[in-house]
Amino acid sequence: NEIGDDGAKAIAEVLHDNTTLIDLNLSGDSIGDDGAKAIAEALRVNTTLTTLNLRYNEIGADGATAIAEALRDNTTLTTLTLFRNEIGDDGAKAIAEALLDNTTLTT
Repeated sequence: NEIGDDGAKAIAEVLHDNTTLIDLNLSGDSIGDDGAKAIAEALRVNTTLTTLNLRYNEIGADGATAIAEALRDNTTLTTLTLFRNEIGDDGAKAIAEALLDNTTLTT
């Protein structure tokens, strides 16, 4: 399935109030920066998701930076998969800097 940014935004809305989902696999869904930004906003408030797989998408530096900012607030996510995206040096740097503050992400 390729849900794209619109699908990611719809899932992000649900994640805001989610109290049961712990593992979300959105690999290969053609999610770009807009979808990643929506997911990132949800990660700021979600307290149950522990695993998020975003590999094989179209997330660029802006989306990665939004996710990085969310990682500073999120206290439950332990596994985040981002390989095979287009985050570039700036996105990678933002994620690396966020990991200095995040105490729960292990993988």
